[in-house]
Amino acid sequence: MTAHLKIDFVSDIACPWCIIGLRALEEALVRAADALDAEIVFQPFELNPAMPAGGQNIGEHIAEKYGSTPEQSAANRAMIVDRARDLGFTMAMTETSRIYNTFDAHRLLHWAQVEGGQGALKHALFTANFTDNADPGDHRVLVDAAAKAGLDPVAAEEVLRSGRYADEVRAAEGLWRARGINAVPAIVINDRHLISGGQPVDVFERALRKVATAS
Repeated sequence: MTAHLKIDFVSDIACPWCIIGLRALEEALVRAADALDAEIVFQPFELNPAMPAGGQNIGEHIAEKYGSTPEQSAANRAMIVDRARDLGFTMAMTETSRIYNTFDAHRLLHWAQVEGGQGALKHALFTANFTDNADPGDHRVLVDAAAKAGLDPVAAEEVLRSGRYADEVRAAEGLWRARGINAVPAIVINDRHLISGGQPVDVFERALRKVATAS
């Protein structure tokens, strides 16, 4: 019998390891399709909730937040770009890339869950941020991502303009932090099993099969 898993994917589109983790998880689900299927719900987490409009240069931000040197930052970016490429995702991070505020993106993702297009929008937002180096705090970028995800761009624009779902996003962020999530990606399976970080496909597959067997 095929097990059905509920997966809460807690993440931020400003997090490169989140798209790496998502692509690896999705590949693992394909490999394990003989034993399980899953519903993925994307949950909000802001790495930089105080980030102002317009964002900050990636090198400056990493230096301030983690104390990394320019050389360390460049080496880390190169490694992330390679990991993403191996999973079929083009990541165009350079020393001129910027880190942006993502709160409105999370509001739009909440709306997309209601509309049934959350997964497609999540991928479109990762592409906008990391492949196109676009500002996911810019409403025009967000509306374009919604359209590319097959969602109604007029409705998306109204959600952004109205400020809807702000309270819901903040409540969800608070809930996951209260549950001990302080780094992303955090993948929570059936409300009990936690997998942290952008793990390789094999690691995800083994974990998924183990949970499915125990379900």
